[in-house]
Amino acid sequence: MRYLTRSCLAWVLCLIGLGVHAQGDDPALLKTILAQLSSHPTVRAEFSQSRENPALAQPQISRGQLLFVIGHGMLWQIREPYQESLALTGSRTARIDAQGQLQTVRGGERGVSQVSQMLQSMLAGKPDDALRQFDVQAQGTAAQWVLRFVPRQSRMARVLGGIELSGGSFLEGIRIDLQNGESTRIRFTDTRDAGPLSALETHALSMP
Repeated sequence: MRYLTRSCLAWVLCLIGLGVHAQGDDPALLKTILAQLSSHPTVRAEFSQSRENPALAQPQISRGQLLFVIGHGMLWQIREPYQESLALTGSRTARIDAQGQLQTVRGGERGVSQVSQMLQSMLAGKPDDALRQFDVQAQGTAAQWVLRFVPRQSRMARVLGGIELSGGSFLEGIRIDLQNGESTRIRFTDTRDAGPLSALETHALSMP
């Protein structure tokens, strides 16, 4: 949770709701991208997250698997350098223990839940829930695109340098740059339609 939480908190500083102010070479591209993302209702991917900070000699790296189900939530399963599973459903964040029981995360981890809701909205093709405070530049093609999020408010811009999403049919990468020199990069590989869910996954996402 340590590495994942830090990157999520970076999102919380900035993603306080997505209503799109689209700019850039092709405003229509944004609509195409959202349609592509929402055409995959269940997705699995391997992820590698790297957090760099000028105060750290080396990047902090974590790896694991993500499961996303439109309308139900996300499972982040961290495998390295420690093991932890998180279920993010709506406004709830819960850890999954070794017996498959869910333990609600409270207090300091609330930001993870906020970020989950926003990312879920984007992947579901519903930007109005996620982008009120950004101008968005959509560039590239439907096969290989980049979305750049630029803060519109000076208060936010003092903290956040920018956010970049990239991908094709699926989301492939997230980059978050802060003004203090810290950056977080998340790369998704082996992204595919999820297929049947296990009993534990169904339970964790509160699916019937």
